[in-house]
Amino acid sequence: MVLFGTIVNAILIVVGAIIGRFLHNIPERMKETVMYGIGLAVAVIGIQMTFESTQILIVIISIVLGAVIGEWMDLDQKINKLGHWIESKMPTKKEGPGIAQGFVTATLIFVVGSMAIIGAIDSGLRNDHDVLLLKGIIDGFTSIILSSTIGIGVAFAAAPVFLYQGVITLFATQISKFIPDELLSFFISEMTATGGLMILAIGLNLIGLTKMRVANLIPGIAVVGVIVTIIYMF
Repeated sequence: MVLFGTIVNAILIVVGAIIGRFLHNIPERMKETVMYGIGLAVAVIGIQMTFESTQILIVIISIVLGAVIGEWMDLDQKINKLGHWIESKMPTKKEGPGIAQGFVTATLIFVVGSMAIIGAIDSGLRNDHDVLLLKGIIDGFTSIILSSTIGIGVAFAAAPVFLYQGVITLFATQISKFIPDELLSFFISEMTATGGLMILAIGLNLIGLTKMRVANLIPGIAVVGVIVTIIYMF
């Protein structure tokens, strides 16, 4: 089944979030320290991903143009509105960060990254789900901590993860017919680096050093695709 890896990934996020809610009595100081630890780990992963670039100028241009497009579209606000809409549909509201914060934070962590795209492409092109299964395990453990700290909204991140990775997987089943392997490899390396900067920003936000609207940088991924295609063609 071509979507096996994506389905398992989404399920592990939900399971992890549910487990995390049973751990909500963890002392606040411990939660804070754990969150800082996750933030640092996420930041380091982002830095490592950034070094995948072979042409850092592409990453810089993609981030800048992506930020302009994202701010114009106000993606961050739209994602937050979606989170608040989900929160409003819940039967009761509890004290704590709320559905929106958990949904937005978890969505950005689980969706923006090389493993999501590379794993989905592997599933589609080679029916190899190893990368997505590994990502699912990591996301599951991350969900436990996030849910215990910022709420059950983390579970709802499974939906965009499933849709995002599922679409890429289904598209990848046909991608080899239209895109040369060399161009695909070029795109993956630059996309990974660009996504790495976004992951770094998420880590800094989790630590509390910044309050960047990371969702508004997401169009940078599409910009990467345009730039590498132009370079490949000329």
